[in-house]
Amino acid sequence: MDTPTIDSILQDLAIEPVNYGATTGSIRGRIHTLGKELVSVSPITGQPIASVIQAQAHDYEAVVSRAHAAFERFRMMPAPRRGEIVREIGNALREKKQSLGALISLETGKIRAEGEGEVQEMIDIADFAVGLSRQLYGLTMHSERPSHRMYEQWHPLGIVGIITAFNFPAAVWSWNALLAVVCGDAVLFKPSSKAPLTAIAIQNIIAPVVDKYDIDGVFNLVIGNRADVGDAMLQDSRIPLISATGSTAMGKKVATTVASRLGRSLLELGGNNAIIVTEDGDQDMALRATLFGAVGTAGQRCTSTRRIIIHNSIKEAFVKKLVHAYEQIRIGDPMDPDTLMGPLIDDTAKQVMMQAIAAAKNQGGTVVYGGTSLTVEGFENGSFVTPAIVEAENHFPIVQEETFAPILYIIGYDTFDQALALHNDVPQGLSSAVFTRSIHYQEQFMSHKGSDCGIANVNIGTSGAEIGGAFGGEKETGGGRESGSDAWRIYMRRQTNTINWGNDLPLAQGIVFDIKGESS
Repeated sequence: MDTPTIDSILQDLAIEPVNYGATTGSIRGRIHTLGKELVSVSPITGQPIASVIQAQAHDYEAVVSRAHAAFERFRMMPAPRRGEIVREIGNALREKKQSLGALISLETGKIRAEGEGEVQEMIDIADFAVGLSRQLYGLTMHSERPSHRMYEQWHPLGIVGIITAFNFPAAVWSWNALLAVVCGDAVLFKPSSKAPLTAIAIQNIIAPVVDKYDIDGVFNLVIGNRADVGDAMLQDSRIPLISATGSTAMGKKVATTVASRLGRSLLELGGNNAIIVTEDGDQDMALRATLFGAVGTAGQRCTSTRRIIIHNSIKEAFVKKLVHAYEQIRIGDPMDPDTLMGPLIDDTAKQVMMQAIAAAKNQGGTVVYGGTSLTVEGFENGSFVTPAIVEAENHFPIVQEETFAPILYIIGYDTFDQALALHNDVPQGLSSAVFTRSIHYQEQFMSHKGSDCGIANVNIGTSGAEIGGAFGGEKETGGGRESGSDAWRIYMRRQTNTINWGNDLPLAQGIVFDIKGESS
């Protein structure tokens, strides 16, 4: 795999040294805002890549007004026709997969394979959404009244606000935007200020498709600060749904603000994901799953493996193998195909990691491996660390938190009931896994008294979900569901319809309401 230059990546994605952070989606829909400059700095080198002129309050208003007008037209387009648009967007993403994947790596620090994997996820979602455009099914019900027919149908909802985090700056947009668009909605995208160029690149890639179908205002982007853009989105009654990905603290603000205007929120928040390894589990498989789950994306996934709950009879041997595996991890330039772990997103994230490790030690934990700042030759200004393995207790306050960094806590157990109790005894509930050969343990883990997470896997790790299943979690993870299955329903409004094709007017529940005393 050839390593492209930064200049070639930016040129292929039409990224300029200075870009404008407000657009209604088409090539001609860019708004030349006069806001403050936001510089995108690569965590690999610590150097600027390019900058964005952020939207101001009046730019936000202009974009939302055009989005609302576009929705009024777009909702009347037949859903299969909307699916054709998404199909062409998927093809456009295929053409730019390598460049967009490389930009994601440059801007977020994830290894190139993961950057391109994220674009592939967008392509897969596009394919899923195309099929969905012919499957927006409602139900038919039997009426209790004679000569009546009942059914339900689903209508486009309106403008969908999408707020994303830095760690998946492209895929999470696609989960929401491409499904919402086949449902007939317009979308308004506010990306993380740590990955604005990826959002610009997405808009540049889809702009020719937007122009071809004359749907300016359907795919909108506003990059700006919290006061001018973020809070405005949450408070805007023209946006019936806000889909937000981020921390639990952020999610609580989103939920309360949107609920105060009786809007909908779809929340994908923190995870504190665990793998239970039973005494009969395949340790080699569990080791490989742990390695990707804990170290992939430098531990900066909401599904990252943060706890290993392992039977005490095999804990010592497993940890020894795990340390040996960690010693083989190549840390450095994520553009190098031999690298397995790139940098954290910035030095602030590095400081948070070091503070968490200090807290773990103060609370009684023992660092088994890593957990130090790392200088990589040629990338001295990058935010690199060594991934940490820490023996701890589940009740430690720091273990109860989600630290967005590659820290893995090792927790021993004696009985499977104890393992389940430890697993569920955290505030978050996103992803979970068990490695076992026992059908008894497997079924107990998947039962009503088993994992309390939105995702529960057997002999598969916590990270790397497929797009076909609905993605999301419970408790402080927010309860949202995105991507596959019937997640499309949140982007639409349900309507129940009853048609009386007879000549009488009977009421439900046998109620008689007639002035003359006759049965109605």
